[in-house]
Amino acid sequence: MQGEASYDFIVTGAGSAGCAVAGRLSEDGRFSVLLLEAGPRDTYPWIHVPLGYHKTFNNPKVNWMFDSEPEAELNNRIMYQPRGKVLGGTSSINGMVYMRGNAADYDEWRQRGCEGWDYASVLPYFKRAEDQERGADEFHGTGGPLKVQDHRWQPTLARAMHDAAVQAGIPANPDFNGATQDGVGFYQTTINRARRWSSARAYLGAAKGRSNLTVVTSAHATRVLIENGRATGIEYRTPKGLVRARASREVIVSGGVYGSPQLLMLSGLGPADHLKQHGIEVVRDMPGVGSHLHDHFNTYIAYRCSQPVTMNDLTLSLPRRLMAAAQYAFGRTGPLASMGLFVGALVRSDKRLERPDLQINMFAWAIKDRNKDGIVPQPFSAFGLSPVHLTPSGRGTVRLKSADPMAAPEIRFNFLKNASDFDALLHGMRICREIARQPALKPFIVEEILPGASVTSDADLKADIRARGVSNLHPVGTCRMGREVDAVVDPQLRVHGIAGLRVADASIMPSIVAGNTNAPAIMIGEKCADMVRTAATA
Repeated sequence: MQGEASYDFIVTGAGSAGCAVAGRLSEDGRFSVLLLEAGPRDTYPWIHVPLGYHKTFNNPKVNWMFDSEPEAELNNRIMYQPRGKVLGGTSSINGMVYMRGNAADYDEWRQRGCEGWDYASVLPYFKRAEDQERGADEFHGTGGPLKVQDHRWQPTLARAMHDAAVQAGIPANPDFNGATQDGVGFYQTTINRARRWSSARAYLGAAKGRSNLTVVTSAHATRVLIENGRATGIEYRTPKGLVRARASREVIVSGGVYGSPQLLMLSGLGPADHLKQHGIEVVRDMPGVGSHLHDHFNTYIAYRCSQPVTMNDLTLSLPRRLMAAAQYAFGRTGPLASMGLFVGALVRSDKRLERPDLQINMFAWAIKDRNKDGIVPQPFSAFGLSPVHLTPSGRGTVRLKSADPMAAPEIRFNFLKNASDFDALLHGMRICREIARQPALKPFIVEEILPGASVTSDADLKADIRARGVSNLHPVGTCRMGREVDAVVDPQLRVHGIAGLRVADASIMPSIVAGNTNAPAIMIGEKCADMVRTAATA
């Protein structure tokens, strides 16, 4: 064990939220901050090229590459879970869509006892984080560290998808993060001048040279040090051995939806019987740690395209790849400047719902499969429409497989346990087919290749969902915020019963938001830093 250094605050995990927490806590120079990241620095070139997503999807150097346990309702298939293991966390390997969720999502958090998390209370933190290319208004901010921009480049197919959705009766919406979420529109992205703008770029880039911020990579947190009911530091493993660091004020755990509950359990905070099974001394019996895991779920419909205007065509043609490389190198434009997802729609599977429960993603590419071996594209020009169910009923768990901190956790989702989950996805598939039938897309479609035009009955569509549906890679909830008996943190993100310890990442969400989760995770980091600073100066 190496010698102990002392800091005011220690943040474990340099992901979407962790970078925001550390960046904000260190910005005025009053506090010393240690930020630990198990992965390397974000120097891998493909991280920063937007279409380089496929190069990081199964790269163990920057990706934890977790697997779920077999899912009973999905023919016992395993759900691959890529998560960022690098500065920036999953914001360094994700799809870069900027989406906050629905205002009603946050009002629901407040209704469940999470004071200060209603939409009116979190909107200032979204705005504070944001540097909106379109300018500031009632819903958006400028001058923040997180760049939010429109696509620099998009194929003709993207406009056709948008127009087809409008022709199908979905109203146009220029801003999913504005006055209303319903409708079809072009996604904004966390890309700056054709370069990925991760949380690390946003918050740590501005922090370079700060003497009060220490960033340590290849530093895997193994245990929160707890003495007399208070978190006093962190034990972490480096290539040179175990190290301990002391926190004179607070420890903030930002290890993500899988890493945060794992670290708490390794530290003796979790379901007592489960901890005892692994020989871990129980510091506090907390059944909610690692519980309430849930995620969006999606399937997709794929179409053979009659024109060479899809991302698949890059993989099929060396001249096209060379042209794309030249466009990007000399003009920061072309296919490499995008991530292949340009258009989306937020719709309701039932008109009686108060907010959208389906997100239709419209991809300028189509795949045969995605798993731990990588993303396998269709071997011809193709594109896809993907219905995403935003309000899943299933709840799963994250548990320890062993007391070894380096072992991957056990992940169980329990997808599709309720008929309503299937009903929403069936409705979404029919919306996708209705969009594909519209005049705007007619010049681009040869045929439906997945699941195929002959798959029409509810029974056949359900069988297809079981065979091909996947996690949408937006897991939340494993260190749930609230005041219920099994809540893990309170509305100040303080771990119940343990002083000086907070959790700040998507794991604290009481329920998943309607949309992508990177922007909400960054907002959580911003709000946490504000609460910590307020407490420190009280």
